[in-house]
Amino acid sequence: MAGHSKWANIQHRKGRQDEKRGKVWTRIIREIMVAARHGGGDLSMNPRLRLAVEKAKAANMPADTIKKNIDKATGNLEGVSYEEIRYEGYGIGGAAVIVDCMTDNRVRTVAEVRHAFSKYGGNLGTEGSVAFQFKHCGQFVFAPGTSEDKVMEVALEAGAEDVLSDDDGAVEVICAAPDFEAVKAALEAAGLTPELAEVTMRAENTTRLTGDDAARMQKLLDVIEDLDDVQELYHNAEIGE
Repeated sequence: MAGHSKWANIQHRKGRQDEKRGKVWTRIIREIMVAARHGGGDLSMNPRLRLAVEKAKAANMPADTIKKNIDKATGNLEGVSYEEIRYEGYGIGGAAVIVDCMTDNRVRTVAEVRHAFSKYGGNLGTEGSVAFQFKHCGQFVFAPGTSEDKVMEVALEAGAEDVLSDDDGAVEVICAAPDFEAVKAALEAAGLTPELAEVTMRAENTTRLTGDDAARMQKLLDVIEDLDDVQELYHNAEIGE
């Protein structure tokens, strides 16, 4: 079945992450600490922590830095306590936006998020105002040119829910969040390496933006993503040229 074109959006996001590699460590450390605090420091028993540690290793974070932050979160070392907060709002053209934050100061964070929305053409909504437009799931995206038949055969056998062929030739695999690790392992064992592999909030429908609206939406997203307390940013905007 066909999906929406999102290859350009993914490439832009990867480029943004490369630009701010220093901030990536900060966000991963927060994720490690929260995952360890909620699920314990044993990687074999904590899937969320395993995924965070994988991200840390991919970002070339030293093993002792990873261990130190797990120890902080599980009470073996004194550290800062972070809480998770989700904000929902609207961008240009009514596009839906979800902002996941980790913070040690809720008042500061909501003020910064609200200011970013209002200054750059969006507005902060209430809890639940846009979340229903997204699905919590595992997502894998393969570059255009990847064999859809091979991906489909391996992914569906491993328990994936759907395989989509996007408008630009990218191949996308969707699975239930708890099945993410099993599907990922099966794809890798078959020699299939995705450009993107994550547990995410995937937009069920997209809002197409072009021209000035696209530029304004990208600016809003970039400003929000640059906020110190923002961990993840999800939206349903399909941003054209």
